[in-house]
Amino acid sequence: MDPDAAPLVDAVIEDPRWETLDVGALAERAARAALAAAGGDLDGSEIGLLAADDARVATLNAAFRGKHAPTNVLSWPASGPAAPGEARFLGNLALAWDTCMREAAAAGIAPADHVTHLVVHGVLHLVGRDHAGDAEAAAMEALEAKILASLGVANPYRSRSAPGASHTDLPDGRDRQRSRRAWRTRL
Repeated sequence: MDPDAAPLVDAVIEDPRWETLDVGALAERAARAALAAAGGDLDGSEIGLLAADDARVATLNAAFRGKHAPTNVLSWPASGPAAPGEARFLGNLALAWDTCMREAAAAGIAPADHVTHLVVHGVLHLVGRDHAGDAEAAAMEALEAKILASLGVANPYRSRSAPGASHTDLPDGRDRQRSRRAWRTRL
């Protein structure tokens, strides 16, 4: 990253536990990689990030999605272009500490890797990518895996249970299709 470049991510850290991951720097790196891979403009763009706890994200999830539970990441794409001379605001992301850490532990992956994945996922939503249908989900997963590989993070969609296992199998033996439906309900 160019040391003179303006920061892409403006992080607000409400829960101090996020400091242990240096979430601002982690999100900056992940967001830059996601935007570059998605063909987004890094120059003059800005993303807001709220690093909070489950209670705060549950409140936001209820207010904006009608779901009365925390989730790992929320995204709100910006509406409309930037005014002349202003940074192009892409939107906001919110991360829930407790949910992110619980998911990382359950999956047996490093918390920083899981959060990197969630930031990449959220940024892709900010630039219009979605996973509503099977084809969209497969394309988004492939792009996420490519971005994560560029950051040195293992593909979270590959099975860890058996060498050579299909990418459609999950570590607990569930089929990817059923998991995809569950994933959509969380985001």
